[in-house]
Amino acid sequence: MFFPLSDVDLHDGVHARTRDQLLHLARVFPADRALAVFRANAGLDTRGALPPGTWEDFGHPDERPWSAADYPGAGLAPTASLLRGHYAGHFLSMLSLAYASTGDDVFRDKAHEMVAGLAEVQAALAATGRYSHPGFLAAYGEWQFSRLEELAPYGEIWAPYYTCHKIMAGLLDAHLLTGSALACDVVTAMGHWVANRILAVEPAQRQRMWSLYIAGEFGGMNDSLTTLHLITGEPRFLAAAAAFEMDELLDAAAAGHDVLDGMHANQHLPMLAGHLGQYDATGDRRYLDAVTALFGQVVPGRTFAHGGTGEGELWGPAGHVARGIGRRNAETCATYNLLKIARGLFGQTHDARYADYIERASLNHIVGSRADVTSDVSPEVLYMFPVDAGAVREYDNVGTCCGGTGLESHLKHQESVWFSPEPGELWVLQYLPSRLRWEALGGTVTLRTAYPRNGLVAVDFDLSGPVDLRLRVPSWVPGRRVLLDGAPHDAIDGFLRVRREVRPGDTLTLKFPLPLRLVPTPDDPALVSLEHGPTVLLARADATTTLEVAPAAHRRLDGTILGVPAAGDVVSALGLEFEPAWSGGDRRYHMYLRVADPLIAFPGAPTGVPDRHDANDWSFLTGLWASGGFPSHEAFLGAAHRNAKRAAFAGLLSRHEVLTVLTAAAASTIDGAPPRRSTVVATGSVTITDEDVTWPLSESVGAGEPIPVVRIEVVGERAASGWYTTAPTVSAVTHGAVASVSLDGVTPGASLGDGRHALRATATDPSGRVVHAAREVAVDTAAPSVRAAVRHLGAHTVEVTLHADDDVSGVDRIQWRTTETFWGIYQEPFTRALHSTPQLLEFTATDRAGNTSPIQQVVLPAAP
Repeated sequence: MFFPLSDVDLHDGVHARTRDQLLHLARVFPADRALAVFRANAGLDTRGALPPGTWEDFGHPDERPWSAADYPGAGLAPTASLLRGHYAGHFLSMLSLAYASTGDDVFRDKAHEMVAGLAEVQAALAATGRYSHPGFLAAYGEWQFSRLEELAPYGEIWAPYYTCHKIMAGLLDAHLLTGSALACDVVTAMGHWVANRILAVEPAQRQRMWSLYIAGEFGGMNDSLTTLHLITGEPRFLAAAAAFEMDELLDAAAAGHDVLDGMHANQHLPMLAGHLGQYDATGDRRYLDAVTALFGQVVPGRTFAHGGTGEGELWGPAGHVARGIGRRNAETCATYNLLKIARGLFGQTHDARYADYIERASLNHIVGSRADVTSDVSPEVLYMFPVDAGAVREYDNVGTCCGGTGLESHLKHQESVWFSPEPGELWVLQYLPSRLRWEALGGTVTLRTAYPRNGLVAVDFDLSGPVDLRLRVPSWVPGRRVLLDGAPHDAIDGFLRVRREVRPGDTLTLKFPLPLRLVPTPDDPALVSLEHGPTVLLARADATTTLEVAPAAHRRLDGTILGVPAAGDVVSALGLEFEPAWSGGDRRYHMYLRVADPLIAFPGAPTGVPDRHDANDWSFLTGLWASGGFPSHEAFLGAAHRNAKRAAFAGLLSRHEVLTVLTAAAASTIDGAPPRRSTVVATGSVTITDEDVTWPLSESVGAGEPIPVVRIEVVGERAASGWYTTAPTVSAVTHGAVASVSLDGVTPGASLGDGRHALRATATDPSGRVVHAAREVAVDTAAPSVRAAVRHLGAHTVEVTLHADDDVSGVDRIQWRTTETFWGIYQEPFTRALHSTPQLLEFTATDRAGNTSPIQQVVLPAAP
């Protein structure tokens, strides 16, 4: 079992930063604001409180809490903010998690205040007699549910069961974590309302409902109803949980088919977490097998370096990571739910790969999704954690789905640190500084560590008795070998097993290497992330095109990369500065880099020799480092010799260049090795002086002329963004004997139009040998188009939405101002109070290439 939050104290460290910032918000944000939308819907006094805002707002001034019978119909019913109520559910969960994590009564009292408010609303709605069951509880009328049963699309309705789930989940957390009996009463009544409604719908119609994009999104309704069944013992709730299933998806998973391409990721992930609960409750293996298969289809083949998934909330084809990079990758809600699933699957299987994913995603995506600021009103989290070149983290997200899950994520970091499947067994899954109160052995166990800043971990025991300890060794550790109490040990199935009798004061020490390594994407080995131990690093650069790096001169013997601390948590490597993905920073960044070594080089030993590629994209450097690294300096020198000969026979190196490369390899200071001198012995060998090592070179090695060098030359004005903002011209330039040269799809000397161009040049020498060169060129010469839409919200207020479109580089920001404001950046709809005289509002947009549109104007009318 995993230990409850109340048994684990999270100590200072990387994760504690976001915990402390969310605890502050939980303390100061008023419960009345979260309850405002519910009270308004029920006709109760809102106590002057405004709702949190954006998606969690009051709705249209003329909207009413319609029942199924009195709903005016699509196009006639004025509606807005149709997801309202979901954020309040998350807020209640946040308070409950805060209490469980800290034991501070202020959070329990505020949670109970929320529960009392929801109970009052539920009673007020029941008293109207207008709804199908007295357990109905929402911040709008029941009409969204009835319209879903008639297959209304997203736009007319907005995922009513999704909101229902968030409210139920918050109430369940309040009951289970703060001991609120009233919360149990309220959520049980809601469960009866749900069961009565959903079980009356024909199964085939339910399947059609759940297939609707967003409208049919039901979150983890099966999860909440199963939990409610386990609390109350009522079979009807388990039957209702089974109504929230997608048979097509489950059947495909059972048959081993991948049908995720094009599906809405977070519409289905919460359902999978619920299926694990259903497996526990029913023993039906179909649930566990389906979730195991579906998780395996997402991780790692559809996940990015930081553990996120999806583009624009949708999954792409399996294995498309590099090709799946867009402008809106990695919805944070999806990772929140993937972590739930991984935790559940580990509990069932004890498979280290699930714990490895938890480390990657919780550290890099979830911690990194929270800005390093303190706020009284906002969770300051990300909706998307984008992975495209030159991305910027856009925090805040009050009232959104990811703003809601963000209220919870940072208050339960310690939930997956400690695990105990059997009495006397203790598994350490995550290396977060923390203390476990282990009731089974009547004492505490503490992790003392600065991980992931370094690889030192101390496990302190304040208890007596035999302990069977399992320590996870992450998959990124070379050979999964670590130092345990100073001696090397190898993990088995991802864990070190330590059995010992412990006494108070005993300490066990663990030391992990933290390699700085390039990790390729599965579908493009040249597109890589730079990772330091468990940390994904983000290159700081203002460009919005992919950065190229030449790692050959920075390689260590084991294939890892040389880097040095710059300042704080910043690392300097490959000529760039990198910050951790978990920084919570606001700089423009690059999660992925493109490896492009134009010249062969070794640490301390440049060669000036081109690293030519053959038709299959093989080169000396790709061959040299194909194995990832070398166990010894001798193995490195041997590989240099083999690959130099292969490159020579392929026409990629001349004999003189072979000698230059081998001499440089011998002279390299790789891993601090002293440079060796090399001597050419006659024409048949090269001897490394002082090592008595001879490399034989037959006369045929590099005897002919090498394949020519070809490169693509681009002439034009390149902006700091990396984009060409005026049309550039391109040509193929060669060195060496060439019979023909071409530039695929482009006339040499011609101007490139707007777009991202993957250029490829081909050169053929007189003997028919072919060499290729590739280059990415991004061109955007036009500013975004921008327009304003103004909608009246009553007599004295308008809602302004600024729209900008740029189909080439994409919109970077929209700015607006009035005579009384500075230029502001705001891309969500915003409200303006009308004045006694008309107001002039100016606006403009800038794309990611750096083009800015002319300033436009819209006049807001005077108040009547």
